Amino acid sequence: MNDKPAARENSRLLIKLVGLALGMFAFGFLLVPIYDVFCDITGLGGKFDLEAAVVETRVPVDDRIITVEFVASLNEYAPWEFHPAVASMEVRPGQMYDTTFYAKNLTDRELVGQAVPSIAPGQAVRFFQKTECFCFTSQKFTAQEGRDMPLQFVVDPELPEYIDRLTLSYTFFATNQVAQN
Repeated sequence: MNDKPAARENSRLLIKLVGLALGMFAFGFLLVPIYDVFCDITGLGGKFDLEAAVVETRVPVDDRIITVEFVASLNEYAPWEFHPAVASMEVRPGQMYDTTFYAKNLTDRELVGQAVPSIAPGQAVRFFQKTECFCFTSQKFTAQEGRDMPLQFVVDPELPEYIDRLTLSYTFFATNQVAQN
């Protein structure tokens, strides 16, 4: 019997399988950066920067009203109370608006919280500009402390006409940071 052809086939199969495994690893490793680029290009995913926007002074659009809904969510076991001051606002594009979200530490120890924003529909991300937001930095709370946290925003007048409702959602969670004085 001649085992050389079988050994050669096994070697080729092994090389193909190792190459496939390496390719899958590389794809998995690059998936997050590829997703971020895809979201930046398409506006999908509802992600936006956690930095204050520099807003140009614009004349508000008097004949257009956009409804902005505010949603707050927590992990099921999160040690917080968290909710928006208002469920929604009717806003005119180009005009600055202020609102707050309320958060309370329900524990008997200091906690540091962080809010992660998302906006829907995803195409509206670049048209919703926050000039002040509690989500820009971590929030330190003493035991049982509760407070209103500010949000200041403007909807860009260039928002496409077919979008008449935006949903701004925040997920608030305790970070692994230890609160420090």
